[in-house]
Amino acid sequence: MIWKVALLTASDKGSRGEREDTSAQVIRELVEEELGGEIVDYRVVPDEQDELRAALIEMCDYFQADLVLTTGGTSLGLRDVTPEATLMVSERTVPGMTEAMRAAVMQRSRHYMLYRGIIAIRGRSLIVNLPGDPKGVNDMLMAIMDQLPDALLLVSGIGKDRDY
Repeated sequence: MIWKVALLTASDKGSRGEREDTSAQVIRELVEEELGGEIVDYRVVPDEQDELRAALIEMCDYFQADLVLTTGGTSLGLRDVTPEATLMVSERTVPGMTEAMRAAVMQRSRHYMLYRGIIAIRGRSLIVNLPGDPKGVNDMLMAIMDQLPDALLLVSGIGKDRDY
């Protein structure tokens, strides 16, 4: 199955064209090579809750992305609001996957205990918040890659639920 994937970068400098979006490049490669997904939408927006929220809604509802991957805006900085925007548009969270991502990268750097990203569901879309740095993006996404197909099947309504 080819998954429809949307990619959203939260970056003030990136939205002004002042920074190359290297994390999005890592995500694109992993989506295509490891997940067999297709990028159906990609955008860079400033760290503004309203813009992030609007983009997430459009990616889930209009583009009907199976998976929305965000990068950036997940730390403790005053303008880091990606998790809040994600919660505002979501119906449910998936804490186990978030915990698995955080655990995987904390083995490399305890700094990641400051990571605040979440994984949540909107309709039939799974939204995954990733950090803004390419190495963290790679490590966190690879930590859940083996479970993403099952999660996407369940969220889409195609997969058979198990009693956990």
